[in-house]
Amino acid sequence: MRTQSLYQPHFGHGSYTARNVAKNTDVGKENGLISELVYNERQPAVAQLLLPLLQQLGKQSRWLLWLTPQQKLSKQWLQQSGLPVDKMMQLSQISPVNTVEAMEKALQTGNYSVVLGWLPELTEEDRLKLRRAAELGNAYGFIMRPQRDINPTHGHCSTLKIHSSLYH
Repeated sequence: MRTQSLYQPHFGHGSYTARNVAKNTDVGKENGLISELVYNERQPAVAQLLLPLLQQLGKQSRWLLWLTPQQKLSKQWLQQSGLPVDKMMQLSQISPVNTVEAMEKALQTGNYSVVLGWLPELTEEDRLKLRRAAELGNAYGFIMRPQRDINPTHGHCSTLKIHSSLYH
């Protein structure tokens, strides 16, 4: 079966559609990818952009993992968002340094279609480790970064938001 490449280099991020991601990741012939999402509490774009992808990935046999050092996901929000609660795993209350290591290990296993991690500022070495782990496990990793971590001297950045109502 011929599959099209999901990865198109653009400043280190991939370009893809939710349908192609879900279809091709079960095939096991596509490489994973790491992408960074910067979000702002005043803009609801993350839910609008990321939820359809997560819903499609939730149809796979693999798990979805959320590495959230400070918050706990709301089961009610997961159900209302159409995400498979029975395929959702969350690790919370872990240190930011351990979160990077946990994300790397989770991506490598191949047990997760997607791993979302709220991580501290990463070194290039950390980014490379995560990218290799995603490729090895054929998984998608999203590094979630609050807007407050952005250095304003780097110019304008598009921002995405995760509503605080996602957590309880």
